[in-house]
Amino acid sequence: MGAQFDIYLSAYRRTLRPQYAMFTDKEYLVKIVRTRMPFGKYKGRLLIDLPEAYIVWFAQQGFPKGELGNMLECVYEIKLNGLEYLLNPLKDKNT
Repeated sequence: MGAQFDIYLSAYRRTLRPQYAMFTDKEYLVKIVRTRMPFGKYKGRLLIDLPEAYIVWFAQQGFPKGELGNMLECVYEIKLNGLEYLLNPLKDKNT
């Protein structure tokens, strides 16, 4: 992870509400971009690559409980704010 990402992350931290503090943890963000959807129509797809409409549907219906729900909520906030491009450098080249 490069210096440019650190600058973006620092700026992003200042805009977040306290309940979204986990979004500023680099290791957590890496986990989000490398985790695959475990069920449903998009099973096997990286969470960060899920269609926006699918993430919005979860936001409207309720995110699953537990860590997956937390990660999907994070993906929702990232996509809502148009920040997906910041996570591209974190993707594993083999995914």
